[in-house]
Amino acid sequence: MMMLRFVLTIFLFSSLIFTTSAQTCTQQTLTTNKVFTTCHDLPYLTSYLHWSYDQATGKLDIAFRHTGITSIDKWVSWAINPNNDLTSAMPGAQALVAIPQSNGAPKTYTSSISDYGTTLAEGNISYPITGLTSTYQNNELTIYATLTLPSGTTSLVHLWQDGTVSGSTPQSHAMGNSNTQAKQTLDLVSGASQGGGSSGNSVRRRRNTHGVLNAVSWGLLLPLGAMIARYLKVFQFADPAWFYLHVTCQTSAYIVGVAGWGTGLKLGSDSVGVKYDTHRTLGIIIFCFGTLQVFALLLRPNKDHKIRIYWNIYHYLIGYSTIIISIINIFKGFDALEVSVQDRYNGWKHAYIGIIASLSGIALILEAYTWIIVLRRKRSERNTAHGVNGTNGVNGYGSKTQQV
Repeated sequence: MMMLRFVLTIFLFSSLIFTTSAQTCTQQTLTTNKVFTTCHDLPYLTSYLHWSYDQATGKLDIAFRHTGITSIDKWVSWAINPNNDLTSAMPGAQALVAIPQSNGAPKTYTSSISDYGTTLAEGNISYPITGLTSTYQNNELTIYATLTLPSGTTSLVHLWQDGTVSGSTPQSHAMGNSNTQAKQTLDLVSGASQGGGSSGNSVRRRRNTHGVLNAVSWGLLLPLGAMIARYLKVFQFADPAWFYLHVTCQTSAYIVGVAGWGTGLKLGSDSVGVKYDTHRTLGIIIFCFGTLQVFALLLRPNKDHKIRIYWNIYHYLIGYSTIIISIINIFKGFDALEVSVQDRYNGWKHAYIGIIASLSGIALILEAYTWIIVLRRKRSERNTAHGVNGTNGVNGYGSKTQQV
């Protein structure tokens, strides 16, 4: 039980890390020390938008921040579509572009996007603009500007992107889900957003749910249940409590894991064109192996049955295979996150590594300790057996003495 309390403590601590690892716009301090009235955590590409809007004059002050820019061979942009067309937001978009430089401040300019496949050529945009500048610090690229919108504007369609640079020319952005969905209809007055934003928040919630359910079930409860069966049963006082703890832990892992597996299937069906074949295949294998273990529990023969040894081999092979594949697939899940999103979830990955390392350390200690107990017990049993044999004459001496 001490081991169980220790693992639960680790899990609760890691939950705090999970909760606080992601930045939010309200926690950010802008390098220009400008204060904006409203901000949004944009749902894709680890980006954030801060703004202040004066409806009477149409003045829109913005700060667009994109984190996770670890190379200067990248560009980022924030744009407005003057046609308010969320479906085809890129053609006609009026963009602010920033490219980090090896020396000095980032290159910052405007670009009018005529169609798909743009190289973001420098040019004028349809909005009057002042104060266009940008900063690049701590792998964060932030664009500042003041635009004047048409009179009476209360909402707009905005989009944001990133991509690579070849030489000095921006290349087309990637076509993954994070890039193609990076757009919203934004109410400048109320701060409400629709379209890409609401969809993105839903996807993010389901992705988080999928990850947490599977990490807790297949990645934590399942190894913990195996450790209970392997180590607690060595202690005579824990019999048969260890068995019921083992069954409870593994059954809970299966139930929670099936829920996580279901959310993964839903995520896959909603992400058209985005495929993670290895992650999906391993997930299906884990589900099948877990289901086989449930059936094995229902069909478990008695200890003295002649096929019990074969059932044990089957149970061990499927069980440990499931644990190994589950841990591998959890890391595949971290790798499946878009590159631009991985920084946001690094705290999750590090916390899980800490949990697995702690469980492995505990297992090594218990492995050595329980082997010592087993060897001492066998030695004691042999000594007892020799003492009995010396008394009943099995060794050939006692019986002769009795005959005499």
